[in-house]
Amino acid sequence: MAAELTVEATGETVGEAKWAALRELERIQPGLDKSAVRFEVVSEGERGLLGVGYAPARVVAMIEESAADLAPVDESELAGEIRSLVERIASTLGVSCRVDVREDEDGLTVTFVGGDLGVLIGRHGQTIDAIQYLVNAIVAKSAGERVEVTVDAAGYRERRRTALEALAVRSARRAADSGLPVELDPMTAIERKVVHLRLKEFDGVETSSEGTEPNRFVVITPV
Repeated sequence: MAAELTVEATGETVGEAKWAALRELERIQPGLDKSAVRFEVVSEGERGLLGVGYAPARVVAMIEESAADLAPVDESELAGEIRSLVERIASTLGVSCRVDVREDEDGLTVTFVGGDLGVLIGRHGQTIDAIQYLVNAIVAKSAGERVEVTVDAAGYRERRRTALEALAVRSARRAADSGLPVELDPMTAIERKVVHLRLKEFDGVETSSEGTEPNRFVVITPV
């Protein structure tokens, strides 16, 4: 039976305590597979009244010593920083998962693997879009240049792109046949871009975005 590493950590919230425990496990065993870590919540903490009686959240993290998933030795400093950032976000949301970072000439793709990924995706992808926006904003500020970072989980981006393109084509045909503009439901900037690109070469219609965030939407107009 493999030996087991166990650490106990505290934080203002359970998520912060889990994050602290993960960092301590990483210090002991660099490159560990975070999706294999098991948590036991000892105490959810107590904020107290007007700061009186505060008690931190306390968790115990456990993992078999053999459960290691070493990060690539050629990972860039930026990729490492992004990995650390999104791992902390996942931990704060209470999700135990592995984070894969792939880097190419188009930017970086961060993928959450394992765990309860529905929490990270959120309703209509709002959570994962917010994570992606936050990561890109932090990277732009720290790197001093525009680096495109895509955040994905359980193949959500590809499924959503396929659904949006199908919606765009159906709506464009309806606009062309009726001669009337078609307004789509509000979307994020990422999703609106998918629709605009898909209909860029679609004969007989043009697209535009109207409204203000977070209720900005695409209008498909026959021409």
